[in-house]
Amino acid sequence: MSRPLSDQERRKQISIRGIVGAESVAELKRGFNRHLHFTLVKDRNVATPRDYYFALAHTVRDHLVGRWIRTQQYYYEKDPKRIYYLSLEFYMGRTLQNTMINLGLQNACDEAVYQLGLDMEELEEIEEDAGLGNGGLGRLAACFLDSMATLGLAAYGYGIRYEYGIFNQKIRDGWQVEEADDWLRHGNPWEKARPEYMLPVHFYGRVEHSASGAKWIDTQVVLALPYDTPVPGYMNNTVNTMRLWSARAPNDFNLRDFNVGDYIQAVLDRNLAENISRVLYPNDNFFEGKELRLKQEYFVVAATLQDIIRRFKASKFGSTDSVRTVFDSFPDQVPARAAPTSALELVSTPPRGSLALPCQAWDITKRTFAYTNHTVLPEALERWPVDLVEKLLPRHLQIIYEINQRHLDHIASLFPNDVGRLRRMSLIEEGDTKRINMAHLCIVGSHAVNGVAKIHSEIVKSQVFEDFAELEPEKFQNKTNGITPQLIAEKIGEDYVRDLSQLTKLHKFVDDDLFIREVAKVKQENKVKFALYLEKEYKVKINPSSMFDVHVKRIHEYKRQLMNCLHIITMYNRIRRDPAKLFVPRTVIIGGKAAPGYHMAKMIIKLINAVAQVVNNDPVVGSKLKVIFLENYRVSLAEKVIPATDLSEQISTAGTEASGTGNMKFMLNGALTIGTMDGANVEMAEEAGEENLFIFGMRVEDVTELDRKGYNAQLYYDRLPELKQAVDQIKSGFFSPDDPNLFNDVVNMLFHHDRFKVFADYEAYVKCQEKVSELYLNSKAWTKMVIRNIAAAGKFSSDRTIKEYARDIWHVEPSDLKIPPPNEPRDAGQDKTPNGTAA
Repeated sequence: MSRPLSDQERRKQISIRGIVGAESVAELKRGFNRHLHFTLVKDRNVATPRDYYFALAHTVRDHLVGRWIRTQQYYYEKDPKRIYYLSLEFYMGRTLQNTMINLGLQNACDEAVYQLGLDMEELEEIEEDAGLGNGGLGRLAACFLDSMATLGLAAYGYGIRYEYGIFNQKIRDGWQVEEADDWLRHGNPWEKARPEYMLPVHFYGRVEHSASGAKWIDTQVVLALPYDTPVPGYMNNTVNTMRLWSARAPNDFNLRDFNVGDYIQAVLDRNLAENISRVLYPNDNFFEGKELRLKQEYFVVAATLQDIIRRFKASKFGSTDSVRTVFDSFPDQVPARAAPTSALELVSTPPRGSLALPCQAWDITKRTFAYTNHTVLPEALERWPVDLVEKLLPRHLQIIYEINQRHLDHIASLFPNDVGRLRRMSLIEEGDTKRINMAHLCIVGSHAVNGVAKIHSEIVKSQVFEDFAELEPEKFQNKTNGITPQLIAEKIGEDYVRDLSQLTKLHKFVDDDLFIREVAKVKQENKVKFALYLEKEYKVKINPSSMFDVHVKRIHEYKRQLMNCLHIITMYNRIRRDPAKLFVPRTVIIGGKAAPGYHMAKMIIKLINAVAQVVNNDPVVGSKLKVIFLENYRVSLAEKVIPATDLSEQISTAGTEASGTGNMKFMLNGALTIGTMDGANVEMAEEAGEENLFIFGMRVEDVTELDRKGYNAQLYYDRLPELKQAVDQIKSGFFSPDDPNLFNDVVNMLFHHDRFKVFADYEAYVKCQEKVSELYLNSKAWTKMVIRNIAAAGKFSSDRTIKEYARDIWHVEPSDLKIPPPNEPRDAGQDKTPNGTAA
C-alpha cells in the first residue's frame, strides 16, 4: 500500500515502482545542469534553491514540450470534436510534481535530484501556487482539465492570467490581513506567451443605426495576449492546453491625449486597460456588480470565442488559412462549457461592423453552449445593472433585449395572460434598478443545464429555476462533481488510477487485520509529519495521537465555522468542569480565507483565533484540546493537511452547498465525515452507507419547514444550557477581555440574522460529535469504517464526471489512444478513437 496523499487532487501515483533506468537519470542530470548553466552562466556553487527549482522545472518541461506539440498536431490532422471549458477561475496550485507523475518521470527525477545532492521536497516547496481561483469552483476546473487530458479528449481551458491571484492571508493578532499574491514575481516556467494569437476586444462606444443595420463604433480596444500552459494526461502522452488571456493596451492607445501633450494621462489610461487581468476577484459566493468584473467576464469570452472560431476555420496545424466558412457544423465541432454563473458566454462576440441576431446565429449559440450552475445562494447569482451593460457593451444590451423579447413571446404563446410567469422568467428584472438576470440568460441560451450534486440539481429544478424546468424538463440534468485520485495501489493494483471505481475491491480487505494495521499506520505517519509542521509554524505542541478534526474551506456563514467554534467552546467547558473525566484528545484545525469585504467572515476568523488563544494556553486543558487556525489555506497546504485528517467537517446548512469537493478528497484519503445531508454528502452516504458517516441535523425539508414556521434562535438558547454558556462567554468578553464588546456583531447575527440556523443544529451536532469520540477510542472499528469509505469513493472521480459530461452533454466519447512519444514514429500508436470523437 502506498502512502495516502491529497496532493492537489491529482494522480498521486507513487507506486510506479520498478528499476529506474540509469540512462534516463543521466539524461535528467544533464538537462538539469544545462538549464542551471543557462540560468546562471556561472559556478553552480553560487546557485540558490530557487535556481535549482527552475533548472528542474525546465528539465521536466523539456520532456513535456514534444508531447504537447505532437498532441496539437494530432488534433489538427484528425479534426476531432473539441471541448472548450470557459472559467474565470483555474486553481491549479503547483505544477512540477503533477507533471512528473503524469509523464512517468517521478522516480527518475527523484533519483537524479538525489544524485545531484539536492532534496526533492525542498525544491517542490519553492514553487509558487498558481492561485487563480477562490476555492471549489476553480479547483474543480483544474481537476477537469486533468481528467479531460487523461481521457484523451481534445479539450482546452480558457481563462484569465491574473497578475495577482487569490490574496495571501496573514493572521495578525487574530485578524485576517490580506497581502497581494505576486505569484509571477520570479517568473513562471510552465507558461509560454503566444503573441502571434493576440486578439482585440472592444468596449464602450456607441451604436449607430443605418439602412444597412446596426454598427458598434467608437469603441475602446484592449488586446488579449494569450499565455499557454500544457496540461498532461496521465501516462498517455496527451498534452492539452490551458490558454489564459492577459490584457494589453494597443500601442496607439489614447494617442490623441499624447498629441495634445497629456503624455502622463495617456500612460495612466493604458494601465486602466491592462487592469482587466491585474487581479482575481477574491469572492465566488457573493455577486459584486463592479464594472471591472464585467470587463473581465466579457474580455475572456470575447477573446476566447474569436480564438475558437479561428481554430474552427483553420485548415491545419500552424496555419491561418480558413477552410470552414459555413457555421452549421459549429456546435458539432465545438461544445463549450460555461463554468461560472455569468452568461456573457452566450452572446456571440461580434465584429465591429454590422450586428444582428438572425435565427440561425441564436440556434447555433444554443446548440453550442451548456450551463453548469454552481450555487443556489441568491446573492451569488449575477444580476447586472442595465445601465452598466449599456455603458460597457451597448450593442450587446440591444441583443439581450431582442433575445428576451423572443423568449417572452414564446412563453406568452404557451401561457397566455400569465403575467406573473412572464415576470419570473424574464431576462430583465424590473425594480428600482433594472437588471439582467444572467442565470436566466444562461438557461435560455443553452441546450443543457446541470447542477453538480444530486440534491443540488433537484433544488435547481424545484426551487431556483422551477419555471424553466417545467417548460423544458429534458434540458435539466445532474453531474455530480469529482476529484482526481491519489491513494492505494498495492492491494488492488495500479489500474484504479485510471478507473477509481476499482476501489470497491477494497471491501474484501475490511476485516483483514494486517491491512487494517497498515492503514492505521500510514494515517499515523501522516499525522506525525503534519504535527511537526504545525509545531514549527504555530509554536503549539500537538499530540499526534489526538483526533485531527479538520474544517478547511472558505470562511462563510453558510459553511458554519461558527457552529464548529461553539462546539470547541463546549468541549473546553466540559474539560474545565471535570478535568479528571476521560476525554478523547482533539486537535481542531480550521482554515480558510474570508473575502476582504465580508465583515462577518472576518469576525468569525477573529473569534476562532481568540478561542484558540484561551484554549491552547489553559494548563487545565493541556494536550486534551488544541485549536489551530491555518494561515493562508491553499492547494499546497491542502496537500499536507488532508492526508493527516481523521475527521472531516462538512456541516453546511442542508440545501446551501451545491456539491463540495473537499468532502470527497477527505473521504478518498482516509478521513471520516461529520456532516449534514447537503451537497455531495448525500451521495457519499448513499455510496458508503449512512452508518459509515456521521450524519446529523436538519434535512432540506426540515429547513424549509422551519422557514415556514419562522426560525427563533432565542428558543434554542433558552433550552440548551451548554449553548447558552458558550454564547454568554462570547458575549461577555471571556475570549476578548481587552474588548468585551468585540464579538457583539457575531452574537447579534446569531440571534437575529442567522439565515443558516446555527442554533437549530447545535444540539444534534454536539451529540453526533460524542459518537465520533466514542468510535475513535476503538481504533480497529474506526479504521474499518475508514476502509469502507475509501472503497466507496470510486464514484467521486473527476474522470467519471467528465465521461458523463462527454456522453450526455458534449456528445463525444473518450479515447484510450496513447499518442506516440516524440522519440517514436508518429504512426506507432494505433488509432482506437471512435469515428468523429476526440483524440
